[in-house]
Amino acid sequence: MKVLLVQPPQFGKPGFTKVALVEPLGLEMVAGALVPDHEVRIHDMRVDGDLEPALADFRPDAVGISCSFTIDVFRTQKIAQVAKDNGAPFVFIGGLHASLNPSDFSGEAIDAIVIGEGEFGAPELINTLRDGGDLNSVPGLMLNTADGQISTGARKPVDNMDDLPFPARDLVPKRRRRRYFFNFWKPLATIETARGCPHRCNFCSVWAFFEGRCRTKSPERVVEELARLKEKFVLITDDNFLMSVKRADAIADLLMARGIKKHYSFQARSDTIVKHPEIIAKWHKVGLSHVFIGFESLDEEELKAVNKKNSVATNDAALKIIRGQDVSVTGAFIINPDYGHQEFERLRNYVTSHGVNVPQFTVLTPLPGTDLFREIEGKIVTRNYELYDFLHSVVPTKLDPAEFYKEFASLYRTAYVNSGVLVQRAVPLIKGLATRRLTFSHLRRILKSAREFADGRNYLEPLKSVNPLKPARNHGEAGN
Repeated sequence: MKVLLVQPPQFGKPGFTKVALVEPLGLEMVAGALVPDHEVRIHDMRVDGDLEPALADFRPDAVGISCSFTIDVFRTQKIAQVAKDNGAPFVFIGGLHASLNPSDFSGEAIDAIVIGEGEFGAPELINTLRDGGDLNSVPGLMLNTADGQISTGARKPVDNMDDLPFPARDLVPKRRRRRYFFNFWKPLATIETARGCPHRCNFCSVWAFFEGRCRTKSPERVVEELARLKEKFVLITDDNFLMSVKRADAIADLLMARGIKKHYSFQARSDTIVKHPEIIAKWHKVGLSHVFIGFESLDEEELKAVNKKNSVATNDAALKIIRGQDVSVTGAFIINPDYGHQEFERLRNYVTSHGVNVPQFTVLTPLPGTDLFREIEGKIVTRNYELYDFLHSVVPTKLDPAEFYKEFASLYRTAYVNSGVLVQRAVPLIKGLATRRLTFSHLRRILKSAREFADGRNYLEPLKSVNPLKPARNHGEAGN
């Protein structure tokens, strides 16, 4: 069968996809499982544009759409309708949000939702369609029928992560792969080495999606995937790469033995870094250049409220360890809607005084399917999913909205303009431009995005079209 896999387009002013546009790794993984038996194409609407020409050219038998992020729900609904209107016989949805909230995709344009991991669910679905079989016999689906949504039962998760297919990266042509980046890292590749996290932060949907399970690929499999990558910069997408320090140590040993050295970025918890500073030093030798840490808050009570089970002192210690290895740090902070002027000022002072290289600020967002959503559902004032972008509050703010977003924007202005972060990165930028790894158009894109994040008016504009508490599945007309 001919299968077209679709990544929804980006949007938003400001928006995180403007500073980090990564390859559709989830679709590449599903494609890797499909290509032995089917003709597969990937259409990334973020770089490939409108879907209609691809549908007319390929004429797929089935269209699969990724909806991992809540903000993509409305666009996914629209894409499904476009696919149906253009003759696609079968449309299915997959991804994190779709799995946790399948009722958002009960429309007539959608035939099925693949619940959970798609690398084995999608091939069985497509094979059954090809053979004219009964989809009710395929576990891990939510089928849309005339009688409503019908579950086919749970699919057993993948036991051995090494059994997962290699991503079908070749389905994304080289000219398109050059467009993926992470800030000033370009060209960029991504790799997944593990799934799940042993911790239970209440705002996180990842551990809920994996039902609390933690699984890892073997060091040998990880290094083999890295050896196949041509890109110089690699973003490891694991929610917690140092979940097993022993495994991370073995991966580093194999990288050194095979002489593979790239620039790596991974996410880790500060308490693990403090307990095992030697792993940061070792990974720095094989190319670790950036670490993402969820600091979340400067207040111990706020850390307890989100079930972080960590401390501000530990965050400070981890920051010193990483900076001591000359590794860049993204310190991620969650902005509570209850913040007043004093809390914003305290955070601005912390970021500048502690030298956080690449701070990130997000508004506390109760994603559907998380513990946080269930805890504060009664306070939520909108179901406009396009505001669930971590840059807008979907519960009332203590400050007037204009004041709240002015303060929020000032965090980015202080971090990236007043603190001189961009000036500090002048040397690598010049090198990137000189070697043509970076282009002036890319530089302009990043600078424009920085200005957008630093202007509070940009956060207020989407609020004008908010339709409070309108059900998401009936809100297909929403957009910006």
